[in-house]
Amino acid sequence: MLRPKIPTMPTPTGRVTPPAVVEPTTVVQHTPTTPAPAAQVPSRPTVQLTPGTALALVGGGTAVVLVVGAVLVSMLLAVAITGASVAICALVIRSLINAETKRR
Repeated sequence: MLRPKIPTMPTPTGRVTPPAVVEPTTVVQHTPTTPAPAAQVPSRPTVQLTPGTALALVGGGTAVVLVVGAVLVSMLLAVAITGASVAICALVIRSLINAETKRR
């Protein structure tokens, strides 16, 4: 169906310089007097949790949950209060309109 078009590499126009030639250098190897122990180096540093760090993480997570919960509850209350006030206004306006039509 839909296949992407792969752009083609444009051919250079004008004067093209040849690539620079790199001359290999000689490698001098020396043997160490004592062989180094083959230790495995971990690819990532290990994370160690101390009791203080774990307590800080739990406290921070609790604070975040409480703040987010308070914000969500306040938004829900704001929507509920707004809906109730709109409903009351609608009832008052309807009763005023009905009272006006009964007077005539």
